[in-house]
Amino acid sequence: MTAEGRTIVLAGGTSAAGRAIARALVDAGARVIATGRSESGLAAVRDAGAEAVVADATSVEDMTRLAGALGAVDGVFPLVGGWRGGGGLEGQSDEDFAALLPALEAVRATSRAFDALLQASDAGRFAIVSSTAVARPLAGGANYAAVKAASEAWARAVAHGFAKSARDAETPLRAASVVFRAKALEPEVLATAATGLWDSPADDLNDHVINLG
Repeated sequence: MTAEGRTIVLAGGTSAAGRAIARALVDAGARVIATGRSESGLAAVRDAGAEAVVADATSVEDMTRLAGALGAVDGVFPLVGGWRGGGGLEGQSDEDFAALLPALEAVRATSRAFDALLQASDAGRFAIVSSTAVARPLAGGANYAAVKAASEAWARAVAHGFAKSARDAETPLRAASVVFRAKALEPEVLATAATGLWDSPADDLNDHVINLG
């Protein structure tokens, strides 16, 4: 198995990481669909070879509509992110927490909208990007670490759902949910790891944390 011929969604894929993943997957022969909230934000990822769709990655309705339009999907990467923090616990404002929540909302929305399609694929892959802050949260990054920890918990629940469905149907596990964890995210390193998800069987990936340096 490889990424060649796969249909892969980069939800909120307008960041440097999204552009790097898009380029790597397109180079590997995949069809890449990247979403963003505006046409202008999608220009760079379109230049990387991806198909661009204006849609909100945090919206279950938008993601469900996209899933219905595509019909078949082999991979989903919710890439909504960002960092806000500092100032110890006193500095963990409600405004900063609210600004970070879309990352978790995108994980929830995409996993729910594409669950059936990923399980129908012979190699469905769902992967999120997390942080080493989850393992060692600091006071000044408590909001950020909490959102990342919640995202990881959701991704693990997705993994459990994949495994349970396979057991109940008495079929081999074909879908995998993975957490990429990095201290300082390097887009090209992430892109290589993302493309490599189709090089390994689901049993070796599902419910695993992959450390990126």
